[in-house]
Amino acid sequence: MKYFFATISLVLLQFSGLAQNSSNNRKEIAVASRVEALRQAMIDADVNMLKDLTSVDLSYGHSDGHLENQSVFIEKIVSGESDFVTIEFQNQTITIVGDVAIVRNALVAHTRDGGVDKDIKIGTLLVWQKQKKQWFLIARQAFKFPPNDKK
Repeated sequence: MKYFFATISLVLLQFSGLAQNSSNNRKEIAVASRVEALRQAMIDADVNMLKDLTSVDLSYGHSDGHLENQSVFIEKIVSGESDFVTIEFQNQTITIVGDVAIVRNALVAHTRDGGVDKDIKIGTLLVWQKQKKQWFLIARQAFKFPPNDKK
């Protein structure tokens, strides 16, 4: 009888682990979809999508250290002051912790800020929070890679 209960307990434990992994995989896919939508909204300068993807409490940090809130972030993109022609996210990882998703990647982009073409490659850390069954970007911090880093 002890063997029977031990076996049943082991089977239930394995299924609960699989269920948790499955749940995290679904969350990661949902977050990845929102990250992709943000990428496209930034290229398209789509004000409605940018608002739908970001929190009103957004803290958007640039690699030079200056910070923007949601309205400034969106205005700079929509006005063309920050004009992304292309954006590619490389080496992206997503970690889910409760209702928070931590996304790290290398942002490789071609910009045309103020009519000046420039290619950039920076690291970004994006923090998404699940609110009312949807993921919203609540924080973003960009950083420069060390000179010899080949990321």
